[in-house]
Order: sequence, then structure tokens, then C-alpha cells
Amino acid sequence: MATDSEIPPIPPNFWGDLPEDEYYTSQGVRNTKSYFNTPNGMIFTQSFLPLDLPIKATVFMTHGYGSDTGWLFQKICINFATWGYAVFAADLLGHGRSEGLRCYLGDMEKIAATSLSFFLSVRLSDEYGNLPGFLFGESMGAAATMLMYFQSEPGTWTGLIFSAPLFVIPEPMKPSKLRLFVYGLLFGMADTWASLPDNKMVGKAIKDPEKLKIIASNPRRYTGKPRVGTMREIARVCEYIQSNFSRVTTPFLAAHGTCDGVTAPESSTMLYEKASSEDKTLKLYEGMYHSLIQGEPDENSERVLADMKEWIDERVRRYGSK
Repeated sequence: MATDSEIPPIPPNFWGDLPEDEYYTSQGVRNTKSYFNTPNGMIFTQSFLPLDLPIKATVFMTHGYGSDTGWLFQKICINFATWGYAVFAADLLGHGRSEGLRCYLGDMEKIAATSLSFFLSVRLSDEYGNLPGFLFGESMGAAATMLMYFQSEPGTWTGLIFSAPLFVIPEPMKPSKLRLFVYGLLFGMADTWASLPDNKMVGKAIKDPEKLKIIASNPRRYTGKPRVGTMREIARVCEYIQSNFSRVTTPFLAAHGTCDGVTAPESSTMLYEKASSEDKTLKLYEGMYHSLIQGEPDENSERVLADMKEWIDERVRRYGSK
């Protein structure tokens, strides 16, 4: 039996021990990291820019629950950058290297507004203000992204991309109404308690077992139980977004696996059916799980990425600059 001293240390990055600059250069991108100060706390941000390509547009990316921008999620960022897009991402409050109680989402409007403040500082800058701008959200990050869209001035965004969005919670994943009611009797004292069942979300999200090992080794991944206020707020926000689907007028792409056990595929189909957008695209991937890009076998994730590239390239051609 191996002793603690014989257990290999977790590498600093998902790709291993190669220095970051060398890795990013090998991928054809330039990466920068910084912190952005907001009234709600400091958030960790990253940019991914193409090394040798003109920039066609900006893309602002938001990760899912318990994750961050610094592990496998950045593979999405890198792919978009290699297509000629300037990509900007931020760890949500309470996630990754941003400030805040770990994975506490008691006020998602505030959490969305915090990331949006960074995104808008770039979107409206002299450097990027005349380029098309897109919001990208994955899983719970898609719900935060939708709130950002609702909080933005009309015409701010050229398009929206949702990967396995959390707009409808599958029945097995819904928090117990009885539990939430009982905790509610404590007048908010239980809001931050990490005491709800997690329903084995990671196992339902990742199909490829080797990629599951990599994702599980993320040193910044939240592994505690969901907090009472987090699940209460996610349930509220899902209902709010569903009742406001008709407010979506911007072009969008919604992508979902039919075997997603974490966010219901109805999230994407309902958005497609009820949104007012004249330009809307729905992609359902038969047999795929929740994590379409980081967690599927390579041939599946490459198919999803190819569809996203085709969609965003066409919108840049179609709509041009602001």
C-alpha cells in the first residue's frame, strides 16, 4: 500500500509540469492573468489571445458550478482563441481564485453583475468596442450569463452561446422542497450551510473516465456539499429565466447532450421555442453527457467545437462590427 510520500503530487496544471508560457505558445495563444476589483470583491480574470491571427471578435466566458477558469475549462477558451477570437474569462465570486465564500450563490444577480462589470470594461474599451462581442456560458455559468444578458443595455451583445445551460433542473437533481422549507424556518441562518445532497453531479457530467480523473484532480474544484442558499437561489433563478425566455432577442446557439443528467435538455429546447430571437440555433447531441467539451471522448468534443466555430464565424460574417 502506497504511503503519503509515494503518492505523486498534483501537477500545477492539467497538462502537467510544462511551464505555462511554453504550453500556451504551443497552443498558439497568449495568456494573461489578473485580478479585477469590484464593489462585491476581487475576481480572478484571464485573457486568451491568438498569437498570429487578426482578432475577429471578443468572447466572454463563464464556467459552471464548482469549477473555475484555470483547469480544463480553459481548453474551451484556447480553442476559441485559435479561431481568431479574443477570449476573456472570470472566476465567479466564490469560485476558483475569486473572493467569496466557496460555492455560495445566495444572490446570483449580484454574482452575474460582478463578472459583467469586468466583461463590460473590456467590451466597451477603445481596443475592442468596435468588434462583435459574444457571451458564452456553460451549465450554471449559462444561467449567470443569461442574467448578464438581461442586465446589459440592448445591443451590447452580438450573440450568446450556451453549452448545456442550466435553465431547467432535472427532477433527480432538484433540491428537496421540504429541506429548503425547514432550513427557511431558521430565518436565513442556514443559508450558507453546506448540507444538501450533491447527487453525484461530477459522475453524471463526464463520460470519458480519463477526463473525469483530470477534472477531479483540479485543486480548486469545490468538493463540499451544496449550500442551502445556493440551491434555493439556483431554483429561483431557473424559474425566473424560464419566465423571461421571450426577452431573448439576440442571436444564440444552445448546445445540449440528450443524456445530460445534470441540466435538463429541456433547458435548451424551451429557450429555442420561447425566445424572440429571429436567429436562433439548437444543437442536440444524441447520447452525450453534460460536459460536452471537457468530458466527452475527443471525437465528440471536436464535433461540438466544430459546430460552435461554424456558428460564431457565420455570425461575425453576418453581423460584422457594432
